[in-house]
Amino acid sequence: MTDPVYRQLSQHLDAIPNGYPATPSGIELQLLKRLFSPEEARLACVMHLDAEPPAEIAARLGLEPAETRKALKAMAMKGLIGFERKGSQLAFSLMPFIVGFYEAQLPRLDAELATMFEQYYQESHGAVMRAQPSVHRIIPVGEAVPVEIEVFPYERASELINGARAWGVRNCICRTQQHLIGKGCDRPLEACMVFSPIEGAFDRSPMDRAITREEAHHILRQTEDAGLVHSTGNYRDGIEYICNCCTCCCGIMRGIAEFGIPTAVARSDFLTFVDDVHCTGCGECVDRCPFHALSVPELLAVVEEARCMGCGLCASACSTEALHLERRAVGERVAPPADLSEWRALRDAQRAAGAAG
Repeated sequence: MTDPVYRQLSQHLDAIPNGYPATPSGIELQLLKRLFSPEEARLACVMHLDAEPPAEIAARLGLEPAETRKALKAMAMKGLIGFERKGSQLAFSLMPFIVGFYEAQLPRLDAELATMFEQYYQESHGAVMRAQPSVHRIIPVGEAVPVEIEVFPYERASELINGARAWGVRNCICRTQQHLIGKGCDRPLEACMVFSPIEGAFDRSPMDRAITREEAHHILRQTEDAGLVHSTGNYRDGIEYICNCCTCCCGIMRGIAEFGIPTAVARSDFLTFVDDVHCTGCGECVDRCPFHALSVPELLAVVEEARCMGCGLCASACSTEALHLERRAVGERVAPPADLSEWRALRDAQRAAGAAG
């Protein structure tokens, strides 16, 4: 029999903006049981998304602060909760399932956990990807955008890298998970980048390999060559990672490929444009596009605008340079939320409106 604390934690996680919907089989409870001890689950049940000192968390459960601090540090080391320094002491915060403590389980991911995640993903029908704003947004390939078009810093992967003082790379948890269940693709595994404003932030990381700025740019080019889509958190400020995704493995982009959720990931504000003078109708772009947005009906590439996500991979592979990205029409542009706090507020409001309707 499953301890009731896991249902309580499941409901607590579903009440936050990211969501953690229940399933017919209750696999979401088994996932939590696999990751959290009952004592850890009880602590998580009274935690908030904003970081707090251990004493405040302990007080809600009537626990001794020093022992609670020790338990919280152990949970943070396992990637179950977040932590940060506030003045001279540590503060701890609840983490969502996605994007959150699931991704932090990369060092501990095995076939059993991978299979449990897949069952949860299939039974929930990608529910986390249905609410808006989307969890992730697409960053276009830089070379696909003509130099005369203004591009905001949050729209350039290279700018995000250059603005950091420490860089790291880790294996893609999505491709790792798919490989463990006997599926997936042969695209690069070590492909997800993290960065920080603090020098040496990844030097002792158990999950990330510390790299230089130059290596980060090299990985960016490698992933583009491999046909991977750049994506990151769907907000403008405070970005700390870039995922390089495929539609066959990525838990978010599979929302489009498997469940037909066009808003599973926020598209960029760009759209592919075809130069009919230079296009030879070779079909390279059709094979390259992960979203099936291009076709060549009469020896000329045609873009299905509703499917185009503005990633720019087609343009980067066009041997005649007949494709490039242009800004979408003003009415079709959607600026990302300013930061994670605004994203949470908008997401919370959308989920509340959906529940009321």
